[in-house]
Amino acid sequence: MSIRGTLTSMSVPDLLQFLAQSRKTGTLKFSRNKVIKQIYFDSGMIIGSQTNDPKEYLGQVLLHYGKIEEPQLQEAMETQRKSGGKLGEILVSLGYLKESDVTSLLQTRTLEIIYDLFHWKEAHFEFFDNEAVPEDLARIEVDPNNVVMEGIYRVDEMSRYREAIPSDRSVLELCPGWTSSVNLGKEVRQILFFVEKRMPVVDICYHMHASRFHVYGQLFELISKGIARVNGEAPVAPRVETTPNGMPETVTEMIWAARAALDEDKPDKSLSIVHLILEKEPKNTDAQALLVAAEAKFAKQLYASDVPQHGVPKIVVPLEGLELETLGAQEGFVLSRINGEWDIQSILSICPFREADSLRMIKTLLDKGIIAF
Repeated sequence: MSIRGTLTSMSVPDLLQFLAQSRKTGTLKFSRNKVIKQIYFDSGMIIGSQTNDPKEYLGQVLLHYGKIEEPQLQEAMETQRKSGGKLGEILVSLGYLKESDVTSLLQTRTLEIIYDLFHWKEAHFEFFDNEAVPEDLARIEVDPNNVVMEGIYRVDEMSRYREAIPSDRSVLELCPGWTSSVNLGKEVRQILFFVEKRMPVVDICYHMHASRFHVYGQLFELISKGIARVNGEAPVAPRVETTPNGMPETVTEMIWAARAALDEDKPDKSLSIVHLILEKEPKNTDAQALLVAAEAKFAKQLYASDVPQHGVPKIVVPLEGLELETLGAQEGFVLSRINGEWDIQSILSICPFREADSLRMIKTLLDKGIIAF
């Protein structure tokens, strides 16, 4: 039996509880814009999950929990590109992790992928009965009812955090009288460093390689203890209009237009159309397939022209005079990883974004004259 619908008709807790009570075996798939998540069940128990969101890849989770540093992830990713293999096994072979670390973090990552779904307001879902699980799945065994309890708790906590921190653009400052002699852990001190630099919350999330829920929780604690307070919001970065002129009105016509653009070697135009389609119909399988094809062609095109894979970008303008508010949070993160030593592939390996999105931002920085090769 196939179950399908949207989160407006059936919530994540209801779905998980229904599948648990029915002792279902199969795959529950969620799709929202470019993000696809899958939860795997065996006789009503959750046995794993997967995602195509780079923020939730194993490397980003390892960075967040302080198990490795960015240069170590970059080295492991380079080894993986050259020789293949699983990232966790490579990190163990390089001596950066123990096998027990990888096993534990894989289980944590599996659950974090699911907990994030509780914060989704809109998405399409479909359950595929008795669908085989991927061979490389990191298997766990968790009662969905326990996951539901934790997920609901996180939603309630996030509502409480939002009363003190209104939005992702909120900017905090350290309160007068705060002293560095306060006994705080390494992670909190890192967050305080970003607060002192007046980074909005969304930027802190990227730099911490952490979820919004985790960062909001840490900032809420700092506010509660009188260490920090909200002091306004960062301006919204101007949106660059990328929608092609003469856009067709129906989704079917947009699909044809995206395919035509791809055939004409215009992957950037195709991507613009595909993104609009996915905003209208997040579950559209034609658009999802086109997204993968257009991103691959876009990356190949950029590598062959403006952004060489092994080129080393350098910042060529004084950062003091750079109007960073004209850059989005993601562009700011990418810019902060350009150090005059790492090549493009190294930078992409530690970015929590899709390859095509990271390349687009690098191309933007290049066109603005902020960086050069």
